[in-house]
Amino acid sequence: MSVRSLQLMAGSPAGGAETFYVTLGTAMKQAGEDVHFALRPHEDREAALRDAGAEPHRFAFRQFDLGTTFGLRRLIRELEPQVVMTWMNRAAQRCPNGDFVKVARFGGYYDMKYYRHHDHVVGIVPGIVTYLKEQGWPADRVHYIPNFSRVEKVPAADRAALDTPEDAPLLVALGRLHKAKAFDVLLQAMTEVPGAYLWIAGDGPLEAELKALCTSLGLDDRVRFLGWRNDRSALLYAADICVFPSRYEPHGTVTVEAWAHEVPLVAAASSGPAEMISHEKDGLLVPTDDAQALAAALNRVLGDKTLEADLVGQGRARFEAQFTEKAVVDAYRDFYERITRNR
Repeated sequence: MSVRSLQLMAGSPAGGAETFYVTLGTAMKQAGEDVHFALRPHEDREAALRDAGAEPHRFAFRQFDLGTTFGLRRLIRELEPQVVMTWMNRAAQRCPNGDFVKVARFGGYYDMKYYRHHDHVVGIVPGIVTYLKEQGWPADRVHYIPNFSRVEKVPAADRAALDTPEDAPLLVALGRLHKAKAFDVLLQAMTEVPGAYLWIAGDGPLEAELKALCTSLGLDDRVRFLGWRNDRSALLYAADICVFPSRYEPHGTVTVEAWAHEVPLVAAASSGPAEMISHEKDGLLVPTDDAQALAAALNRVLGDKTLEADLVGQGRARFEAQFTEKAVVDAYRDFYERITRNR
């Protein structure tokens, strides 16, 4: 019998954890798990969950918000979940205590003050698991479960619709327009990758600044800012390289997505990608904040079909071995069963 879980997410309008909240939740629902959802209002997330057969519950999740406090308590009394899993600080802070196992999913190196009353913690990369243990969590209450990438069987995005020649090398970058993602470094690198086009899929606070930089570098004819997109598979199928230049990245679902979609991966060696990628095997790593090294790696992949094929093949093998949807859903099912059985 499936363990009944409630997934709590406050979250931002866009972001990697927010995206994976829906990805994992819909996968669990479609796999027959007894999973329920409470989240800050968000039209696209709610629609995706409903499409999977769930009925999400909406809460404001404001800092001081009695409506969320009493609403969550009432929902938990009605649902009687055996596990409540919180996603990031705000949801962890607002989650009440009760007759259930309280779990926190760590997609980054979060402030531990919000997690004092949790029973178990999940890190999505080994480095986060190490961090949690270093913060004093007992080893038997710290667990590693990675993210997965869902591969949608869809046509590649239409290059013509984005004013991109069919025969031009195409780089695709996915992520928020935030300093941590280092899209400024990527734009600098593009000046040394002649003939290549770049699609940046994401939105965020640096949009105007990055667009101004793009113009100042003379790249407006080769760079497309796509805004936040929900068609990541289509974008990756259109790409010749997936580029991931982050200065700071505790995990980076993009790594797994590139492997899953059989696109060669070039990434900066921030903590998460450096921990996951085997350099020269399933991706190329370059130093963070180094536009010249990033450009050299991009040009190397574009000019070496053998290297491209090797990166794609070994990346796909990593994906199949560790990061499929079934493997991760099974891992959560086994985890929930174990922590409720041994409570």
